[in-house]
Amino acid sequence: MTPLMEADDLAVDYQAPGRRVRALDGVDLTVARGETVGIVGESGSGKSTLGSAIGRLLSQNAQLSHGALTIDGESLFDLSAVQMRRVRREKLGFVFQDPIGSLDPTKRVGAQLRLALRGRGASLDVTGQLERVRLADPRRIARAYPHQLSGGMAQRVAIAMAMATEPELLVADEPTAALDSQVRDDVSTMIFALAAEAGTSILWLSHDLAAVGRRCGRVAVMYGGRVVEDGPASEVLARPAHPYTHALANSAPASAAPGERLQPVPGRPPVLTGPSPGCAFADRCGFAIERCRSERPRPVRIKAQSVLCHRAEELAGSAALAVHGVGSAVATTPPVPLGGDRS
Repeated sequence: MTPLMEADDLAVDYQAPGRRVRALDGVDLTVARGETVGIVGESGSGKSTLGSAIGRLLSQNAQLSHGALTIDGESLFDLSAVQMRRVRREKLGFVFQDPIGSLDPTKRVGAQLRLALRGRGASLDVTGQLERVRLADPRRIARAYPHQLSGGMAQRVAIAMAMATEPELLVADEPTAALDSQVRDDVSTMIFALAAEAGTSILWLSHDLAAVGRRCGRVAVMYGGRVVEDGPASEVLARPAHPYTHALANSAPASAAPGERLQPVPGRPPVLTGPSPGCAFADRCGFAIERCRSERPRPVRIKAQSVLCHRAEELAGSAALAVHGVGSAVATTPPVPLGGDRS
């Protein structure tokens, strides 16, 4: 069965002053219909570039180096501008980190929703769409401008716009990071509930490993512009097979006992100017050997996970890759029930 979304050896570069920076260095990833996939990794790992590439929303200084990206079998970088607008309108939805910045400051909320619903006939029910995202007094909200809304309200409006057309794939890039901690869970739960109702697949980009593990069926870990580990959320986060996933999980707040210091990932992510000659994590990895620095790892299968590591089979099941706390928290924490927050 054809995947809804497929990235095949996708490489994207940015032309910076005096140099070229490689953001994606050969990403391989698929998303099936109805699937929920979380993308995790440090800042600079390539998550946001991948999310933007899916909508062909990359900045002007970005360039496709090689590879392919398809939605429902259509190669996005081969489409005309008119064809790409059709794909965005009919198949894609986006929720970004900055809720106010994602809305048009010159138009009232109702007018923006009507534009999103244009051509949908009977679905042109602005107040009904605002009620779906649990906004109190939707008529007042429809008359408001974005700057008159709180961050939580603005993000709910953005979600309403993204889900109004029942897209086949929703790309959510840190959609709750700018919100108050009291409303994050409610907003996240609402997004997944609306997507499940519409049969929409979700690609959820986040730094919050525990939240991703609770809500996503699958996790893809990105580092140095590649997916270094991919598999079921409960397996990847509780029993990582890649040293980077192990370090990332042990640096998460959920992995530390009260009073215990977190263990940060040593060093800093690389800034690539071209293809990495070996494993991009080698300089930060306590298990690296010379081969890691000179030979690009190819995917190997470790139980349910696909892993980019030369030593994955050797390290499989090793106590050296044990996760101290986040794995059990991810595996056993139930989904947060739908709440009544209206902020």
